[in-house]
Parts: sequence; C-alpha cells; structure tokens
Amino acid sequence: MSHVSDEIASQPETWRRALGLSPKALPERGERVAVIGCGTSLYIAQAYASLRESHGLGETDAFAASDFPAARRYDRVLAISRSGTTTEVLTALAQVPGTPTTAITGDLATPITTAARSIVDLSFADEKSVVQTRFATTCLALLRGHLGLVPADLPEQAMQALRLPLPERAIEAEQFTFLGNGWSTGIAHEAALKLREASGSWTESYPAMEYRHGPISVSGPGSVVWFFGEPPASLVDQVRETGAAVSVSPLDPLADLVRAQRLAVELAESRGLDPDQPRNLTRSIILARP
Repeated sequence: MSHVSDEIASQPETWRRALGLSPKALPERGERVAVIGCGTSLYIAQAYASLRESHGLGETDAFAASDFPAARRYDRVLAISRSGTTTEVLTALAQVPGTPTTAITGDLATPITTAARSIVDLSFADEKSVVQTRFATTCLALLRGHLGLVPADLPEQAMQALRLPLPERAIEAEQFTFLGNGWSTGIAHEAALKLREASGSWTESYPAMEYRHGPISVSGPGSVVWFFGEPPASLVDQVRETGAAVSVSPLDPLADLVRAQRLAVELAESRGLDPDQPRNLTRSIILARP
C-alpha cells in the first residue's frame, strides 16, 4: 500500500486530535486576517477565509504566498505550510515584521518556526507522501473547530467516506469537474489538484454557478461532475443532459474530499503511476536565491 493511501485512511483520527486542540495563536473574532499558502495550502486558506468572513467573524483574505500584498494592513497574517520550508511563504512572512504572524506547520525543525511569531504544531499530521492529504484536511478541521463551524460527527463522516463507493464511471472517466459553493469552492479546487497531481487527470474546478458560464461545454459522456455541498437548483439536471456522471453527497464537503483523494490514488494505480511520487513534483518548493 502507498504512503498516501495510509495517510488518507488515518484522517478520522488526525481530525479528532485536531478538534481537541485549542491553540491560542489563531485569529480572534473581529481581527482582519490574511491567510497565505501555496498549492494545497492555498486552497485550504481559501476555504477558511470564506467560512470565517461569511459568518461575520472578521474580514479575511486568502492569497497565494507569492502574490501576498505586503503593504496592505492586517491585524494578523496566518501562514499554512506543511513543510515549513516553502520559499514564497518564508518571503511573505519576512515582509510584515510589525504584524502578528502565526504559522501552522507539520515540521518544527524548519525555518518557519523562526519566521513566524507563533506556531501551531500539526506534526502528528505530517506526511511521507509528496501529495498532501491529511495535513491539509487536519489543518482545515482545526481551523473550523476554532471558528465553531464544524459538525460534531466530522471524524465519523470521514470514516464513512473511506467506505462509500466512488462515483459512477469515475475510474473510466476522461475528464473531471469539481464544483463548490462559498467555502466549499476551495475544497473543489483541492480535489481537482489531487487528481492532477497523483494521476495526471484532466480536471477543472469552479464555483458551481460559474460552471454554467462556459465550462459545461467540456462535459459529456466521458466526464464526471462532482458537487461539494448542496448543488444549485436545476444544475444537476443540466449536467445530466450532457451525459456526464454526477456526484452529489450528503457528507460534509471536507469529508467528501476524502473520497476524491481515494479516487486520485485509484486512478494513478490504474494507470501504472506511483501516487507517492507524482511527476515533476517535490515535497517542498525551495527556490534558488537571486
């Protein structure tokens, strides 16, 4: 079994552990917050920012670390970095010396522990695989718990997601579109990234109503369209008219992401690929200094 398969299966337990934590350095109610990350961490940042702001808990922006507007004033900058070594994240933190900064990381023996003023330790969710799964989802479970916006049975829903069947025709599909609403749009982006990374699949992701404004044109009998959360009225019927298979789950979107992770691994293995060693990727992006 691959490392990533083991890490996917461990998520119910890492989520339980994260939901039992009470870190003091996370953003407080009313703070104006910027959340930064790269790749998977960016999509987790987007989901958290949407949840926090939509529930009136404080203005919250999410940025790719490389595009962080350092001149803009924030009460706190929250960085998400599994490796603790990503160049763009470290650079962004160095640009705000007077602003309180917090980093969530999976490795305390890295530069991020001195780059940020406060550290949230998620080393119990760190991973061997290049492809991120449990660190990212455990981070979002922690952040949702801190906001008080997490279902009490979320770890149990993750257990269900490990057992439930994958969407109809998913293994044979040629194209995948992932759709979300509000905070689950970040989940949709992350699901699309997982399939691209692990299996080289053609994937796209959008806010659900944006799908009708052009992207629906690529859907057909060889496609799967996967909704995270409740689909907009009538959109499922329109998708089915294209001939695409549709996935709609009653699970919390974060739990349903576990099924997409499973699909990424199964697609990779069905194509003779190693999901632990995706093409052209490394665990951390460390850029040469000019």
